Amino acid sequence: MGRIEDEDWAALMRAANRGDGASYARLLRAVTPVLRAVVRARGSALGREGCEDVLQEVLLAIHLKRLSWREDLPLRPWLYAVARHKVADAFRARGRRVEVPVEAFAEVLPAPDGGDPMAGRDLEALLARIDPRSAEIVRAVGVAGQSAAETGARLGMTDGAVRVALHRAMKALMRLKEGPTR
Repeated sequence: MGRIEDEDWAALMRAANRGDGASYARLLRAVTPVLRAVVRARGSALGREGCEDVLQEVLLAIHLKRLSWREDLPLRPWLYAVARHKVADAFRARGRRVEVPVEAFAEVLPAPDGGDPMAGRDLEALLARIDPRSAEIVRAVGVAGQSAAETGARLGMTDGAVRVALHRAMKALMRLKEGPTR
């Protein structure tokens, strides 16, 4: 059997998520050596046995969470994220601090864009769809950079009430931005 290339992994995962056990077995055989290398690189301080334990945790997490993978996204970054989190969990359980250099994942992180010139207009359109007081709080704290205390003094609210209102407004804006739920 030949080596399964990365682009085939997503197809195998899709088939596995639809109940194809043979595809799932092929996928796990293909990704295990790659994930082992990721775990060993990130968790070398855990030792060989510790890394193998973490690898088993990674494979279990993949099995339990595989339906959370979005089929329209590449599989490799999702797999790497699961591995990174399990290595971090292993260090956390041992009381160690884990720092993962972002440079190691530069090829899988999305590149920052130059900014959307229409973002201000989009924000105003969303703010127009929430209550005026919440919109004013978002503009003051989130856009203009005022403190909660300054905004509260101007609006006759405590700074705690401003923070709660800001949090609720941001949640409402996120729901509006994401559109109707599936």
